[in-house]
Amino acid sequence: MEIGQVTIDELRAFCLSLDGTHEKETWGDGEHPGDVTFRVRDKIYLITGQDGGGASIRTDKTQQADLLAAFPESVSFAPYVGRFGWVNVDLDALDPEIVRDIIVSAWRRTAPKATVAAYDGRAR
Repeated sequence: MEIGQVTIDELRAFCLSLDGTHEKETWGDGEHPGDVTFRVRDKIYLITGQDGGGASIRTDKTQQADLLAAFPESVSFAPYVGRFGWVNVDLDALDPEIVRDIIVSAWRRTAPKATVAAYDGRAR
């Protein structure tokens, strides 16, 4: 992924590479496609539109505050779910490594402990 060129396909491939992740389209009305969500055990950790570019990502309050302070041009408080720690991220404006780190942190908060431990064991 390059800054300014995060495609939905790249985002999808990265999320689906994380253990236990599945994709589910939601909130469509049959006539218009809905948002794309990435989940573990049907718990959402990332929501994006059909074209990517931006995403709402699950963080905790500490990470949310850190991201808002460090990247005020690229990260914002997510409507509706921001009070739970979620942020909106302009995926095209951040370094891909930072984006991946945010996504992996969201996945870690969502995945079962055994799944995270297995992932960590392979990452060594």
